[in-house]
Amino acid sequence: MFRKEIKVLDCTIRDGGLINNYQFSEDFVKAVYHAICDAAVDIIEVGKKLAVSEQYPTSKYGSWNFCDDDVVQRIVDSYEGKYKPLIAVMFDIGRIDLEGLKPRAQTPFDMIRTACYVPQVDKGLDAVKRCKDKGYLTTLNIMAVSAAIESDIIEALEAVAKVPELDHLYLVDSYGAFYSEQVTHFLKLYSQYVPLEKLAFHGHNNQQLGFSNTQQAIIDGVNLLDATINGIGRGAGNCCLELLLGFLKNPKFDVRPIYRVIQEEFVPLRKHIEWGYNDIYGISGILNQHPREAMEWRSHKQKQDNCLDFYEYVTRQDVNIE
Repeated sequence: MFRKEIKVLDCTIRDGGLINNYQFSEDFVKAVYHAICDAAVDIIEVGKKLAVSEQYPTSKYGSWNFCDDDVVQRIVDSYEGKYKPLIAVMFDIGRIDLEGLKPRAQTPFDMIRTACYVPQVDKGLDAVKRCKDKGYLTTLNIMAVSAAIESDIIEALEAVAKVPELDHLYLVDSYGAFYSEQVTHFLKLYSQYVPLEKLAFHGHNNQQLGFSNTQQAIIDGVNLLDATINGIGRGAGNCCLELLLGFLKNPKFDVRPIYRVIQEEFVPLRKHIEWGYNDIYGISGILNQHPREAMEWRSHKQKQDNCLDFYEYVTRQDVNIE
């Protein structure tokens, strides 16, 4: 489906890093970055920029959870070709140091994506304003709306509508629970408060709908879309970048570098970490639940494929999974 206005954001390192605490080697990240450059993808998100803390120590989390400027600059400088995508990084509300935020011109970053839950939207919008003041492109990614009360979502959207500093508002299917009808419903709701051209979509693949829901967002008029190489991401993963590029039919994209890095880097990586659909993640999507319980279940070799046992466990009345 060709539409020249559509832009693609690759979040391979950021979403994939949720699997292994961002313990990707610098060579691996360089390989991903080079593939994204060669494929002419518009934006690459290189990780999160969180403050080091007791919750997030450097002894447990790799470089891409903190994205120090010099580390990211080395990745950018390693590519000698002419085309380079915009560089994005993610802020998590409550885990960042806004006081230390430098102007855009002094960093390798072009876009800051602020992630928050519905009750945190006011804090998220404050971060958006401060990022825009420093010259960055801005997004607000409101998470877990599938589990939120719609009146609360509307209240949050009313606040969003008052912030012109926001460049893009994301509809995020955090739990992979949406069907195409929900994608359309929420995009219509969001567009009552934010112009359609500012909306973006980020899907997950718990029910094997990450790609099709992204297609639905395109049909509904969204022009900024997230995807990851080989669908890598927490739990069941995300919309596959290689499939999305093929669907878009835009001659500026070249999918061959993506398949090359899959063959050379991601196939071997699958021997060490797991992502992608299975019945355990499918259950968490059907039940509109955070994938943390499914990921914990999958970590136990003796029961990781016991899908009936998992279903009965998570549907017990005394188990509360947010």
